[in-house]
Amino acid sequence: MAHDQPSRPGAWPGHPRTRPAGRDSPIPRIPEAKELVDEGKYFVVRGPRQSGKTTSLQALAAELGAEGEHAVVYVSCESASTKAAEDAPAEVRILSEIAATARLSGLPDGCLPPEPWPEAPGGTRLLRGLSTWAAECPRPIVLLFDEIDALQGDELISVLRQLRHGHNTWSLPFPHSVALCGMRDVRDYKAASGGDPSRLIGPSPFNILAKSMRLADFTFEQVAELYGQHTDATGQEFTPHAIQRAFHASQGQPWLVNALAREIIREMRVPAAQPITDEHMNVAVERLIVTRATHLDSLAAKLREQRIQRVVEPLITGGVLASDVYDDLAYARDLGLITQSNPIQVANPIYQEVVLRVLAQRAEAAIRIDRAAFLTPDGRLDMRVVLAGFVEFWRRNGEILESGETYHEAACHLIFMAWLHRVVNGGGVIDRELRARQGPDGHLDGYLDRLDLKQGTLVVFDRRPTAPPLLQRAALEQVTSPAGHAVTLVRA
Repeated sequence: MAHDQPSRPGAWPGHPRTRPAGRDSPIPRIPEAKELVDEGKYFVVRGPRQSGKTTSLQALAAELGAEGEHAVVYVSCESASTKAAEDAPAEVRILSEIAATARLSGLPDGCLPPEPWPEAPGGTRLLRGLSTWAAECPRPIVLLFDEIDALQGDELISVLRQLRHGHNTWSLPFPHSVALCGMRDVRDYKAASGGDPSRLIGPSPFNILAKSMRLADFTFEQVAELYGQHTDATGQEFTPHAIQRAFHASQGQPWLVNALAREIIREMRVPAAQPITDEHMNVAVERLIVTRATHLDSLAAKLREQRIQRVVEPLITGGVLASDVYDDLAYARDLGLITQSNPIQVANPIYQEVVLRVLAQRAEAAIRIDRAAFLTPDGRLDMRVVLAGFVEFWRRNGEILESGETYHEAACHLIFMAWLHRVVNGGGVIDRELRARQGPDGHLDGYLDRLDLKQGTLVVFDRRPTAPPLLQRAALEQVTSPAGHAVTLVRA
């Protein structure tokens, strides 16, 4: 697991890695952390991959360290993620990492951990080591554990239980404050440790936390400030519309915000003398979606997990979420895949396109069409021809394609969207909206009224066991809705 920093070698000018000290500090993204440390609390900082967790945690460590009131050590658990059979147990490797990092942190000699750490039986080494250090250190100890979910199985449980034991034993000297930072909330660590993810309710090995904070995404103002650093450094301006487009496409997801700028500056190589416009940003959005960088690929891989399917499939179909989907929703939110509040939607337009294209790619590969056949003489799409073409395609291929989809309930929707994408084929934009059904606005009339449209299209996939054969029912007709809207009805 790589360090979860949005910064990378060769970052574009104005990137957070190169921002002036003290400007746009990442600490406001975890605003309660410093207060929790001062109060001696144990807490969790969580957020999706490459959202700036490491940057924020290291900034917190630097600020606390500069105050000189605590013995602060930032610890990456990545080095302890190997299995015990391959090397020393995780608790030993964590203690080694603490010692090494503490020596490099500038702590006074009297505040450094004991060398060597005291001997103790397996499963108690971390407890004994941290207790001995706390008894000798003149300052309150603050430990910031990054990538805690790099640990797995019994070793993760052991580390958490030793921290809990030390916290709960008042007669035992122990670190003043501890932060655990990772992708998941602490209640989901049972699944990470090998427990049944469908049974997350119950005692936690770390039920002492005072707060679980999700790292906030960038606000529009923060995106504008970040891109403004590039302007300050190079003179190249991001136009207001470009910034607005970047924020709309990313919804402030830190990796996406940086990746869009990097795509334009490093890959598209827009000359520094030219301003960066919303057209440049549109191209960068599409390029990110098509190339599917590691971050987006990691997200796409989660779509095959049953827990994620239970959340995403109703979004595609417009269906109703299951009543027992609460823990799955929390998991999807911690991954950054869906919005943090209602209405439940995919977190941002870029993620949405990636989700749909990944799930529809098998169907799209089976579609062979001549895009020119769907264009009017003036180059516009003839939607009636597009829909008639789909009906014919569905008659010939629908049952075979539908039967092979992992997302079986959403198979029809995915195949239809694959058809539209092949028709557009880079020459246009498909504006999609995914959300679970909520109230009467899910009906066509309500939807058309909300968009102030007089006509629309309704595609009905009849999946009843008693439905007529596909060759008989697939058809295209014009009807009028109960509210008087003209509707093109596709029966499939």
